[in-house]
Amino acid sequence: MHASRATIDWEARKRAFRKVVARAKTRSRGYDCLVPVSGGKDSHWQVVACLEQDLRVLAVTWKPPARTEIGRANLENLVRLGVDHVDYSISLEVERRFAREVFLRCGSSAIPMHMAIFNVPLRIAAALRVPLVVWGENSAFEYGGTREESRGFALDERWIRKYGVTHGTKARDWVGKGGLTAKDLAPYFGPTPAQLSRAGVRAVFLGYYFPWDPLKTCQVARRHGFRAGTGPKTGVYDFADIDDDFISVHHHLKWHKFGFTRSFDNLSLEIRNGRMTRDEAIAALRKKGDETPHGDIRRFCSFTGISEREFSGACERFRNREIWKRVKGRWTIPGFLIPDWTWRKTV
Repeated sequence: MHASRATIDWEARKRAFRKVVARAKTRSRGYDCLVPVSGGKDSHWQVVACLEQDLRVLAVTWKPPARTEIGRANLENLVRLGVDHVDYSISLEVERRFAREVFLRCGSSAIPMHMAIFNVPLRIAAALRVPLVVWGENSAFEYGGTREESRGFALDERWIRKYGVTHGTKARDWVGKGGLTAKDLAPYFGPTPAQLSRAGVRAVFLGYYFPWDPLKTCQVARRHGFRAGTGPKTGVYDFADIDDDFISVHHHLKWHKFGFTRSFDNLSLEIRNGRMTRDEAIAALRKKGDETPHGDIRRFCSFTGISEREFSGACERFRNREIWKRVKGRWTIPGFLIPDWTWRKTV
């Protein structure tokens, strides 16, 4: 899908977005659009794009239980751009129990996060009858999907189930797990398609109308007060994944399940965007070496009540034996793209 960018008439897409804006303004009962935000560089890009179209913006945030100080500062900066804002907090006890349950069952720390990120803004949009929800990049387009799934108005129940990083589950699938009730999980339930339709809500990906590139969205964000970190928290960018201490845990499990890390994601984008060669990307991976986020893992374990031994045991349960082979006390990936990689010894 990324290769198709060269064939896209972006000027026509911009004109199409102006029609989307016009529709929202004619149907608005107060807020013209709702923008789901974390305070990150993409959030700034989305908000700036909407403000430039003279849209009345309601920004909505799911407050992560491990929000970082720089994440808080960037979110406050975003609100100062001139938007109303809802910072939606879920009971920490529910967050804790839900995070523990999904991690031990699915080897993922981010299912509650993604359910909240997608469903909380949509529920608010439906309740307030906000006609337009503006998301950022469409992962079905950026990382692989059908043309139908990567179209402009495509964020629906089916899209969330496939691309929403929820392990193919919905909130109702977790009722009764770990003692969680439907009332406990109420914030994670999204509106039904019928409810969204009755409320006149349409959800668009800004990346459908304007080329999405992490470096370019960061440039826009910086011009409007966004601050990057002092170094990469996970991956290679110092401006991404910096607002939540637990996101690095989510990315860490990719190593066990798929044999790559967040750095592979970032560097692949740099290659696709022509800023780096494959050889340079491999050299960067070799230099980074092991990327285990030890500090964030300790914080996640403390929050969920999982011991670090339990955490390691869960990681091992989800290690993909189709790609990993144990050789002389070390898990290795035969044919790994870095032949002289230093494999960690395991017990």
